[in-house]
Amino acid sequence: MNAPAPQRTDLLAWPVLGRFLRWRHARLALQLPLFLLAVVTIGHGLAGPQLAPKNLATLLVWVHYRGLLVMALLVAGNVFCMACPFLLPRELSRRLLTPRWRWPHRLRSKWLALALFVAALFVYEWLDLWGHPFGTAVLALVYFGAALAVDGLFQGGSFCKYVCPIGQFNFAASTMSPLEVQARDLSVCASCTTHDCIKGARDPQEPARIVQRGCELSLFIPQKTGNLDCTFCMDCVHACPHDNIGLLSRLPGEALWQDQPRSGIGRVSRRRDLSALMVLFTFGALLNAFGMVSPVYAVQAWLAGLLGTTHELPVLAILFAAVLVVEPVVLMGGAAAWTRRATGSADRLVDICGRFAPVLLPLGVAVWMAHYGFHLFTGFLTPLPVFQTLLADLGLPVQPHWGAGGLPASQVYPAELFLLALGLLGSIGVAWRVAEREHPARTAAAFVPWATLCALLWAAAMWLLSQPMEMRGTFLGG
Repeated sequence: MNAPAPQRTDLLAWPVLGRFLRWRHARLALQLPLFLLAVVTIGHGLAGPQLAPKNLATLLVWVHYRGLLVMALLVAGNVFCMACPFLLPRELSRRLLTPRWRWPHRLRSKWLALALFVAALFVYEWLDLWGHPFGTAVLALVYFGAALAVDGLFQGGSFCKYVCPIGQFNFAASTMSPLEVQARDLSVCASCTTHDCIKGARDPQEPARIVQRGCELSLFIPQKTGNLDCTFCMDCVHACPHDNIGLLSRLPGEALWQDQPRSGIGRVSRRRDLSALMVLFTFGALLNAFGMVSPVYAVQAWLAGLLGTTHELPVLAILFAAVLVVEPVVLMGGAAAWTRRATGSADRLVDICGRFAPVLLPLGVAVWMAHYGFHLFTGFLTPLPVFQTLLADLGLPVQPHWGAGGLPASQVYPAELFLLALGLLGSIGVAWRVAEREHPARTAAAFVPWATLCALLWAAAMWLLSQPMEMRGTFLGG
């Protein structure tokens, strides 16, 4: 007899939290505080002191937001997309104007968003945005404008699905979340004829009028697997006439070795753009960390001497190309060639890479968490004196304490090592399951190359995080 399926926890069934999440205005209640904080942050970035440690734009964005983002993604899933303040102006604009066009068919992939993701990483390093409050505020304004323009003109969640680089980061990281939006009982979905979860609920008196939209990212709940492209907006929950959608627990990373067709996505292994997202996400984590340790300056000086230039732009371009293009091609291609030889497969190397790309994600998530967690926990009190200064400017008897920081780096480092160890174990576990799926007769032979690759990347991450890291944008040493 088959063992009974394990009981899954449903957060929407919890007394207080569940009631709040099921509330029709829950998303707005989460968006408003972040929107107001964004307004204050942008205003301070534009008009406040342009010294990074004394400005909320640089502190809250580059120290706190990033750290809290990765922590929330791991613990609760894509709650930051759920509470995204960039979409609030869009929602207000749609009360006045209805988008007329559909997103162009040729752009219905992740390639544009991936290009913007790489561009964001590049501009951050090139312009030293961590040290420029005004530039950080302008970047936030551009983000608001882009979300408003794209979703003001195009139907559905085009900005989130095809454009937003932060969204793609969140989608990739949330594959390791212990929660997902999913149907409680698939047999109920099988008998459903209206499919409101994706089409939207209509007014019984006026069938042409949609009173509650369905999933704007084209995820049909009965065929949905994992968190890719899911923003936790809960629109499907409100639209379902059978109350059959929950926020259910699951094994983190479980969807990474599953390769059945998924609604709105298809088979992940056949989506080159999704494979590229996973690769860029992981190697981008290493590159971003490398940009904050002292050996990067030696490498940049060597490249500048080799090129005979004093300009940073070409040096950074070569560094980015080396880490985000050459290195993945060599390492992923080598692992794929080893796999093909060891298993006797006749598949193309690019196809093998696509099937095994999800192996990288657990380690990639761990590197981002260790890096951003370091900045968050060593500098979590740094905005305090800025707020104290604002209160003092209002005439209150408050004395700013500019020595406020956080935990010593020596106390955070063991947690970084623990996260990297978990990431390595997760990637090795996914590698085994993918090898078992793709090569059931030669599982060990297919597994070894990718386990070796994960070990090499883990060793690189260990070395990077063992280096003294800049405390960018703070008075704590950077």
